[in-house]
Amino acid sequence: MHEQIAQVIDEPADSFGPDDDLMDVGLDSIRLMILVERWRSGGMHLGFVELAEQPTVNGWWALMTAQKESLAR
Repeated sequence: MHEQIAQVIDEPADSFGPDDDLMDVGLDSIRLMILVERWRSGGMHLGFVELAEQPTVNGWWALMTAQKESLAR
């Protein structure tokens, strides 16, 4: 995930940490939509608003993990 975000914002993956606000490191609404669509095509169905409310790698990882766990039940 970290690498995918780095690719979309055109920054090295080591330029931001897991708790950094991704909006502060170059993520904007267009790039967020690119990630949403990419992840939807891979089976994750998180919405734009959910991700925008928690714009950190750790926040998104928690959302994805929770979704995977709820689908596994």
